[in-house]
Amino acid sequence: MDHTTLIRRPRLRGPVLLAAFDGWNDAGEAATTAIDAVGDGLGAETFATIDPEDFYDFQATRPTVRLVDGHRQVEWPAVELRAARLPAAEHDLIVVRGHEPNLRWRTFAGEIVELAADLRVEMVVTVGALLADVPHTRPVQVVSSAGDHDLAERLGLGISRYEGPTGILGVLGDLATAEGIPTVGLWAALPHYLNLAPNPWGAMALIQELRRLLPMAVDTSALAGQTEAFDAAVAELVEENPELAGYIERLEADSDEETDDEEGSPGLADLPPEEFVAEVERYLRDHPGGSRN
Repeated sequence: MDHTTLIRRPRLRGPVLLAAFDGWNDAGEAATTAIDAVGDGLGAETFATIDPEDFYDFQATRPTVRLVDGHRQVEWPAVELRAARLPAAEHDLIVVRGHEPNLRWRTFAGEIVELAADLRVEMVVTVGALLADVPHTRPVQVVSSAGDHDLAERLGLGISRYEGPTGILGVLGDLATAEGIPTVGLWAALPHYLNLAPNPWGAMALIQELRRLLPMAVDTSALAGQTEAFDAAVAELVEENPELAGYIERLEADSDEETDDEEGSPGLADLPPEEFVAEVERYLRDHPGGSRN
């Protein structure tokens, strides 16, 4: 682990590692917002950091400057690993949060997996969000898929058979699987026509799925408090754009027709896990850039 600084070695019970990164994997900042809420809500403490020097193109992912006690201070793209104890559960948590690296993905993900193996991590859960053909007026749909059949059967998930462009989450999951660590991937599908962040609805949907997979108490009241302002911003955007309003109505009609038509294809939320995963994977293949504004 040439690029990882271990501040302290946490004592954890069968930890589960959660990971989310800004960028391609994080539509509406929903995934990183969810991970931040989990880490902050559980009082997670930083125990390791990854040096950004060899992994980022600072012209693409720029450092920022802020004033600290009257002095200018440069803040570099940070990747932190935080640990949280879950006294009422069988597992503790490791939360990985940072920017998607620009360079040396295999080395970057390999450092995380090496540390995970050293800490005896029992499962890696990657958390992402994508932009899809879904209306904002319907509940956010979250897809969860497992990396192997045994884990999929135990958790009632589908198996990912995706082929196509991937992000750092895909690389991290692949290396974890190669190391023998079971992996699960979560994706929230958000409306592609909204360029608003953070999306509290997406974050809360991801946290709800995380709580289903990993029983834990996470307070989402702060996120719930953001929904009114978010909804007002969306309503203003739609009101100012009649063409967009008409498009949303068509998406709503398609969504409702798929859900209500018993003889037709079910809606995404009603699909069997493997078909649900296939719908998300179809989107990733068709939109390799990860967004469509």
